[in-house]
Amino acid sequence: MRNIIKGDRVIVISGEDRGKEGVVLKIDAAKNRAIVEGINFVKHHQKPTQKSPQGGIAEKEAPVNLSNLMAICGKCNAGVKTKTVILQDGGSMRACKRCGEIITSRT
Repeated sequence: MRNIIKGDRVIVISGEDRGKEGVVLKIDAAKNRAIVEGINFVKHHQKPTQKSPQGGIAEKEAPVNLSNLMAICGKCNAGVKTKTVILQDGGSMRACKRCGEIITSRT
């Protein structure tokens, strides 16, 4: 089970965007990276095309390494480590290690 999944609120714990919060839009498990809303913007130069005759410089979010992200607990409202909790029906969920609150994603 992963610590961070799509739809989670996360905080960046290291790098240029340290301290910023966002929602995970996409996870690439093979490369161990995630795209987070509003984090790690890069500039992309575009040639003029029929669709966009002006061309110019566009900004988009680039992937961030998962080791630089930490899930945010809704109750603690801080970046926390997670643990796996076995439910009575046999399923499992992620929970905050500080307060034990179940961490749910927004999707």
